[in-house]
Amino acid sequence: MIPGFLFATGIENSIPTIDGGRVRVDEMEKCGHYRHWRTDFDLVQESGLHVLRYGPPLHTTYLGSERYDWSFADEAFRDLYRRDLILIVDLCHFGVPDWIGNFQNPDFPELFAQYARAFAERFPWVQLYTPINEMFICAVFSALYGWWNEQLTSDRAFVTALKHLVKANVMAMQAILDVRPDALFVQSESSEYFHAESPHAIGLAEMMNTRRFLSLDLNYGKRVDSTMYEYLMDNGMTRDEYQFFLKYNVRHHCIMGNDYYVTNEHRVTAEGSTHASGEIFGYAVITHQYHERYRLPVMHTETNLMQGPTGEEAVNWLYKQWANVLRVRNDGVPIVGFTWYSLTDQVDWDTALRQNNGNVNALGLYDLNRNIRPVGAAYRRLIHEWSQVLPTQSVCLQVPIVKPSEYDPVLCRQRCYQRHRVLQSVGGDALKSMS
Repeated sequence: MIPGFLFATGIENSIPTIDGGRVRVDEMEKCGHYRHWRTDFDLVQESGLHVLRYGPPLHTTYLGSERYDWSFADEAFRDLYRRDLILIVDLCHFGVPDWIGNFQNPDFPELFAQYARAFAERFPWVQLYTPINEMFICAVFSALYGWWNEQLTSDRAFVTALKHLVKANVMAMQAILDVRPDALFVQSESSEYFHAESPHAIGLAEMMNTRRFLSLDLNYGKRVDSTMYEYLMDNGMTRDEYQFFLKYNVRHHCIMGNDYYVTNEHRVTAEGSTHASGEIFGYAVITHQYHERYRLPVMHTETNLMQGPTGEEAVNWLYKQWANVLRVRNDGVPIVGFTWYSLTDQVDWDTALRQNNGNVNALGLYDLNRNIRPVGAAYRRLIHEWSQVLPTQSVCLQVPIVKPSEYDPVLCRQRCYQRHRVLQSVGGDALKSMS
């Protein structure tokens, strides 16, 4: 088992469509990963990291129902296995193959679960998964803001996308557990907060602060409050669909991943519009809110900031986020990991991938020429220094994460039982129904 705190990075693999579905935004292509994937894996290890958020490109791997092209995945994952890296496999990151269409498709949950099972069967040594990345943000950007995929702008479209995304996530977890009984699921979800800009916006901000929990409420089988129940029912969810989430949650297999960026907090106007407020509460305060709601182990699964003109902007943000992680941990929240996302710079996130401009965003530990950035050097130092301290104190010592080289199918069920007991102890009432 891997000891200590889980320091991680990720390979950005967003694949939404824009322009009415005619243009595919493939971040692994834009960032050069298909050409430089061996170098990228080298850089992960050179940084002192043992954990990588990573997944094969869904749109080119999943060709049709029970039809797959594993050629790239086979080569990349064979190399990752050789390196013995701990993977958090990200199976769906903001988009689906053209033949599925978009997140309004009611067949998506079953089709995605089929893909998740096929992946787990092909790579049974993978233990950690984020089946669907940022379900809430994906539904908002695709069906409420009209930016990606279906590009719709209504509450009904949002609820439709959200229920399909979360149902797909739940069904995928169940399919993976059939293959790998000791699997763990890290829900990488955006941690949001909405601040009222004026007294007239208080009610709207309160509604938005309740709606931000919908993806995790459904995913973890927590009953929503009466306002959100009416909202869901008024916008197309049926009672049977709602009962599915209460009945089939597998929250005791989960670690709650909280993503936090400087854009995660918002000001709400009296008219109902929102705009970024910058950091007001910060990661520690907002993560406490999420932990108090779900009582699960936590991982900081995404953050970054543009390098800026001096290079110190991103470094300062790294240390600010790390201070917040330590604050949460010292307050007694079982936080097991931290992630700078992503390994390399990204492209066109300055317009939230809405425009295909080719603008390089200096957000990575390394630039697109694979040269280390100041934040990459700072993260390497942070990992080296804190790894000497945290293993003797971290709750992660008890979480049964198994290296690829240690995978033994005979021991999976035994480890599953051990993990069940550990999550019960570190997550408080993690195994209780949250009705």
